[in-house]
Amino acid sequence: MSALGSAGSRTPLFHVLIVLAWLWVAVPFAYGLYQLVIKIPALFAG
Repeated sequence: MSALGSAGSRTPLFHVLIVLAWLWVAVPFAYGLYQLVIKIPALFAG
């Protein structure tokens, strides 16, 4: 058995925490990609 238990014992709180963890990573990553896309034209401008 893993530390988290079997798949049947996962509570809704577990799923909320998983979503929050993904958002904690995805939001700054998406913002960084957005900033990169905004600044790309300046890299190729003469």
